[in-house]
Amino acid sequence: MPSASPVLLRPDLEEVAARLRAVIGESAVIDDPAEAYAGDAAVRAPVGTRFLLVRPADTAGVQAVLRLAHETGTVVVPRGAGSGLSGGAVPADGAIVLSLERLTAIREIDLLDEVAVVEAGVITADLSAALAPHGVFYAPDPASARLSTIGGNIATNAGGLHCAKYGVTRESVLALEAVLPDGTLLRTGHRAIKGVTGLDLTQLLIGSEGTLAVVTAATVRIRPLPVARRTVLARFRTVGAAADGVGAISRSPVRPAATELLDASTLRDIDRSTGSDLARRDSAILLLELDGYGIEEQTADLTAVLAAAGAEVRAIEDESEAEHLWELRRSGRGARADLLRLGEDVAVPKSRLAEIFDEISAIGERHGVDTSAVAHAGDGNLHPCLALPRGEHDGEELPAPILAAADELVRAALALGGTISGEHGIGTAKRGWLDLELSSPSRDLQGRLKDAFDPHHLLNPGKAL
Repeated sequence: MPSASPVLLRPDLEEVAARLRAVIGESAVIDDPAEAYAGDAAVRAPVGTRFLLVRPADTAGVQAVLRLAHETGTVVVPRGAGSGLSGGAVPADGAIVLSLERLTAIREIDLLDEVAVVEAGVITADLSAALAPHGVFYAPDPASARLSTIGGNIATNAGGLHCAKYGVTRESVLALEAVLPDGTLLRTGHRAIKGVTGLDLTQLLIGSEGTLAVVTAATVRIRPLPVARRTVLARFRTVGAAADGVGAISRSPVRPAATELLDASTLRDIDRSTGSDLARRDSAILLLELDGYGIEEQTADLTAVLAAAGAEVRAIEDESEAEHLWELRRSGRGARADLLRLGEDVAVPKSRLAEIFDEISAIGERHGVDTSAVAHAGDGNLHPCLALPRGEHDGEELPAPILAAADELVRAALALGGTISGEHGIGTAKRGWLDLELSSPSRDLQGRLKDAFDPHHLLNPGKAL
């Protein structure tokens, strides 16, 4: 929605706005939201979409919003930082966009129980910064950690670089405070590590993309900071050889905290956007991080494994150089005004990495699309990029060859035993592929769960399910 020419709210939404102002305050209700709230980092609402932005300051405010929405039959779209890539926070016409950005309290840090209680609007990197002086950290680290919120991470079950060792978001969440669509406050889970009472509603809500309830706070696990870290750079002649190198690590006793695979095209893109010097012809690299005790022994064992797999291996002793390499990895491929690009998110079993890289290359050739890929190789999650020159497809949002290549890529991942989304979620972007992965009984059961939580389908309708 262009901020220069705001679209008028329809009369019933104006009434909702007035009633909300009376309950949660004038400043919390915005009927002319900024353009940024009209979507996430990848998907935007159609121009002219009318919505009301509401920014409550606490859980009670969230309850008030949902109670009124339930009473008036108003759709509610929960929103974190808007850093998602699947359209999960895109507003529907006439909806309330419920932003959790003001719920930013870290309520508790308990070193004995090894938990922190944090509100949904806490930025992931801010939580890490708050924990560091206590000698602990929160393990999930999506690439968007400097932007994304804990609530958004929970909504999509976000991943990151260290998932292979420490797990995705669901492995670090013990309990939730959430609000149901009718405004009822729900507390799930427990503070103890163990607990098997009743059905596990905590795990059901994690990854549900705001379609069942609005998470307002979470009890998360915290872990001791590793006593040491070491970065290792391994260069292979081909991306297939690098994928085989991941298999060699899996057969060894070494378990890196992070294992990132970057193909030749990705390395060239990073060099072009940052001025770095990573690319060498058609080689690919594994960028790895070891952590914990016995770092020298781990480094020696990993170096031997990678060298035996045909890699040119270098352990990075200088911490500033290591951090620079990881910053290059996090920076991504860089913006290209001359290209139309689609970033994908699929996952396959680690044993099939070499095959999916072969498929990506073949799919690109068949459709005349440039391809590149980076992978969280330690858990088989890939982020392929499909691109075409903008000049040849002027006026097209995403040209047909890119869309056809994306469809074939998703189907290839499924054929290899994988999934249509490794960590970005379904949102609106991937709904068309759900029936390829989920059986009819599974889809039916999930629909009935949606009905049980949200019988009027007011909470983020049209997303995820």
